[in-house]
Amino acid sequence: MITIQPFENQDTNQIVELILNIQQNEFQVPITINDQQDLLNIPSFYQKLKGNFWVAKADGEVVGTIALIDCGENIGAIRKMFVKKEFRGKEHGIAQKLFDILENSARENGFTNIYLGTLERLQAAIRFYERNEFTLIEKQNLPSVFPLMAVDTHFFEKAII
Repeated sequence: MITIQPFENQDTNQIVELILNIQQNEFQVPITINDQQDLLNIPSFYQKLKGNFWVAKADGEVVGTIALIDCGENIGAIRKMFVKKEFRGKEHGIAQKLFDILENSARENGFTNIYLGTLERLQAAIRFYERNEFTLIEKQNLPSVFPLMAVDTHFFEKAII
């Protein structure tokens, strides 16, 4: 059974392992934990203001994550959306469930827009965002409060209605 809940400290090691494995081994993104200190301090980085960090678990194992950063100005940024390979796809629906929780939280908290950055090589992720009514935008059109990641090449926006 899949459960989704807000981050708790005891999940930190599993979250770091899941994300680094996907980034480094599956997609060959040259990034380390040193480049992502936010993962070692999730409460103070993500769970502040109206932001949050959610974890999907299957029988106690962390199999997915998603985070919403409150950037101010009623703008949110999606980060750390990862699902373990064996749990991807419509059969499990984990990515969609994680995103739905994030979007509902953004709506309930008065966000007007959410943004994200990703890499061109992550085509399945890009298709997922497009199916969820995100629009590709140019980097220079991002709001000034959006926290840029050096590795991101493609940026998306969605109005929260």
